Amino acid sequence: QFRLVESGGGLVQPGGSLRLVCAASGANFDYYAIAWFRQAPGKGREGVSAIVGRAGTTYYSDSVKGRFAISRDNAENTVYLQMNSLEPEDTAVYYCAADLFVDGPDWSAESEYDVWGQGTQVTVSS
Repeated sequence: QFRLVESGGGLVQPGGSLRLVCAASGANFDYYAIAWFRQAPGKGREGVSAIVGRAGTTYYSDSVKGRFAISRDNAENTVYLQMNSLEPEDTAVYYCAADLFVDGPDWSAESEYDVWGQGTQVTVSS
C-alpha cells in the first residue's frame, strides 16, 4: 500500500523559508506523480506544485512561482517543497498527494490523486 507522510511545517516570519518533506512508502515511487496542495482556513484546497512523469516535469501555481521549488529524490522515496520569501498568505495546511496516472495539464486537480498524506501546518506570521 502506497502511503505519504508530510513533515517540515512550522511557524516562520514573513520573508523566511521552510522546506517541506513528503516521505513515501510503497513500491514504484519513481513512477508516481507527486503534488503539493494547501488549504487555508475557510478556503478550498489549492494546488501549489507538482512533479510529474519520469522526466520530472514541474508545475507551479501562479501564486508561488519563483518562490517555491519542488524536487524529488527517488533513492530516498522523498519529495521536497522548498518555500522561500514566505508571505502571510501562504499560511495553510500543506498536503502531498500521489497518483500513477496524472495528466500534466491537470496537475492541480484534486481528483487526479488517489493517495494523500495527513498534512503539515505552515504559519507565516510576525
